[in-house]
This record gives sequence, C-alpha cells and structure tokens, in this order.
Amino acid sequence: MGKSDSDPQSITGGRVVRVYLTVAGLFTVSASIIWGVNTLFLLDAGLNIFQVMVVNATFSVGQMIFEVPTGVIADTVGRRASFLLGISTLVVSTLLYVASAMFEWGLPGFMGASVLLGLGFTFQTGAVDAWLVDALDFSGYPKRKEEVFARGGMVNGIAMLGGTVLGGFLGQLDLTTPYLVRSGLLVIALVFVAVYMRDIGFEPRQLKLSTFGAETRKIFDAGVRYGWRNPVVRPLLFTSAVDGLLMWYLFYAAQPYALEILGREDLIWVAAGITALFGLSGVVGNTLVGPLTRTRLGEDLPRVLAVMAGGMSGAAVLIGVVGLLARSNGAGIGWFVALAVLFAVYGVMYGVLMPCRQSFINAHIPSAQRATVLSVDSFFVDTGAALGQPGLGFVAQRSGKALAYVFGGFLYGAAAPLYLRARRASRAEAEGAEAVPCPVEPETSELTCVPGGP
Repeated sequence: MGKSDSDPQSITGGRVVRVYLTVAGLFTVSASIIWGVNTLFLLDAGLNIFQVMVVNATFSVGQMIFEVPTGVIADTVGRRASFLLGISTLVVSTLLYVASAMFEWGLPGFMGASVLLGLGFTFQTGAVDAWLVDALDFSGYPKRKEEVFARGGMVNGIAMLGGTVLGGFLGQLDLTTPYLVRSGLLVIALVFVAVYMRDIGFEPRQLKLSTFGAETRKIFDAGVRYGWRNPVVRPLLFTSAVDGLLMWYLFYAAQPYALEILGREDLIWVAAGITALFGLSGVVGNTLVGPLTRTRLGEDLPRVLAVMAGGMSGAAVLIGVVGLLARSNGAGIGWFVALAVLFAVYGVMYGVLMPCRQSFINAHIPSAQRATVLSVDSFFVDTGAALGQPGLGFVAQRSGKALAYVFGGFLYGAAAPLYLRARRASRAEAEGAEAVPCPVEPETSELTCVPGGP
C-alpha cells in the first residue's frame, strides 16, 4: 500500500476490506479446485475410504504440530510473510500429491505430502484474520466486523463454488488436472499478496534462529494466557475441536457418499457439484448475517451460535438417516435430492455461524496476541479433525458412511452448550464479575497481576 502505510490518514477501511476480499477470493478459488475431487483422486490412486481419512488426518496432525511455531512467524516477522510462506508451501505439497499418484508411492507418499500441506495452511490460519482486524482497527473502520467477515465468507463461498465446479469438470477429463491448475493459481495468489498486502497496525519484530525457541515458548505462553485462561475463549476452543470432529469427514466423505446414494459412481462432476452446493449455501448464510445482527436475536451473537450449532447437528444426523433409508430402499434420484437439500441447509447455517464466531472470538483477543490465539483455536480444530477423520472413517469403512454421519452429527451437538457457556462468561466479564486475562510483560513473560484479581 505504499510508503505511507504507517500514516493513519493514508489508510482507509474500505481499501483494507478490498484487499482482504481479493486475497480471500484468490486463495479460496486456488485451494478449492481440488476439494470436489480430492477423495475421488485418492480412491482412484488405490486407497480405501479409511485410508483416505487417515491421509486427511495426517494433514490435521501436521497442522497440530506446526500451528504454534508458524504463529511465531505471524506474530514476529509479520502476517504477510507468514501468508507468503504458506502459499509457497501449498504449491510444493500439491505437486507432491500428483507425484505420489504418478509414481505409486501409496499411503506413505500421500501422508508425507499431507504433513507438508498442513504446514502450508498453518502459515495462513490466524494470520489473515489477524491482519484484517489489526488493519481495520488502525484505520478506524466504523462498521461491525462480523459484516466484513460475512462479506469475506460470501467471497469465499462464490470462489469455492467456481473452484469446485471447475475442478469437477477438469477431474471428469483427468483427476490429476485440477492439482496442476491449483498450483498455477496459487502462484498468481502469491504474486498478488506480495504486491498488495502490507502489515498495517502491527509492528513486526526481528526473529533470529537462536531466539526461535524462546519466541515459541513466549507465544505459546501468550496463547495459554489469552486463550485457554480466558473464560470466554476457552469454551470456543472446545467448539473448534467439536467442529473438527465432524466437519472434515462431512466435507470429504460427501463426494463418494453422494454418488453412492445417486447410484452413479462415474459422474465425477456431480460429486464436485455437491461440494459447490455447500459453498453456495454458505454464501446464502453469509448474506443473512447482516440483517440478522440488526435484530434482537442477532445482538446476542453467542446465542445465534448456539442455535446454528444445534441445527447443524440435526442436519448432519439427517444426512446419515437419508443414506440409511437409501440403503434399505435402493439408491435413486429422490434420495439424492433429499441429501442435497440437507447439505444446503447445513451450509446455510454454517454460513451464518462462521462470521459471527469470527467476530465474537476476535472481540475477546488482544491485538498483539491475535494471530497466536487464532492459531491455538485452529490447533483445536486440527485436534478434533485428527481424531474425527480416522474415527469416522473407520466407522464408514466397517458400517457405512451413513452411520458415520449419524454418529458425527450427535457428537457435534456438544457445540451448542459450549457456545452458551461462552455467552455466560462474556456477560459476566461485561458486568465485571470476571477479570480479563492478565497482561504479560514482553521481556519476562511474567504476569503483571494475579488471575482473578485487579
């Protein structure tokens, strides 16, 4: 944004939002090219559904391992540098997926590529949201942040729609092609971020290899103090774990599950269409956030989150029930339509939930520790995914994908009471009954007050 980036008068919230939305769209369309065909690609490479979920779980484990160390990059060198490293890593890991299939490296090859893929995404998680919130605060942006996150969600949904549909048609020709196209688009996104994204409202710090361990411990400590010990944020971390338990299985099993219920294993583009439908329905949910937050219910964000989580739990269970009924009565178009409707309902609720959740959690995180705490939040998602994907994948392999959806839907039901717990803590904090997390001295990492006291 030029030499005057540090001058508040030269920074406008509108410009920050435009860069954010463009970055979100470019990154999502690049990443999503393979989302509609990834499970089918792995199955075509010789893996079974359980092994596919093991590969996906390896990706989540990779994210778990690297969340805090990459948070060091975002909170010291800068959010932009972290994002650039992430995109570069994703290009390499995507090409390794192609090499694993081409040279028949099997399960170990895909697992290794998935660990690297996890590293790439951890450079991105937290960094972009932290960049946006810091820049908006610096520019004095007057509007509510959940509306910005909702607009970002709409852009992501539209980009995901376009990316997955394109990937589906490319995959119908050759399942390898979407991966090659993805790598090319990621390079374009890399160039845009390098040119237009600058750290605003955040002061980078020098990071040396000799101090990396100390910085990691300091940032981990800050994540614990401002995340785990925050009575509002802590239950939100557990909702992330619950989300990870179900979301990745729900998303990636949907492709072969839809073809199974339709009774047509050869229609690759239909599987990608189900993924695109999820993105489109998410856009619909995003458009509802603005009007909803201006209602009496919408003024109470954690209650909205609890309602959405309860509805998503029920929708996931019904997605599994449709499969059980189709198994008993025969696959066909009717069951497929019912499945598509339920996926759309789930996607709408998810599209409402995510922007509201992003706004709510960011409101309870200090700027200096924002990327760190958001990385800790992602760590909990990864933990849930690392357990949920092989667990539900095992159920799917032994008893069918439908039963795994039912089981996962019931597990997701735990999110609603956790959001209500965060709501109670937020109200108590606002009323002064709870102490906010104590600040940490930057040099000593020591508390400057006693937790629970003034």
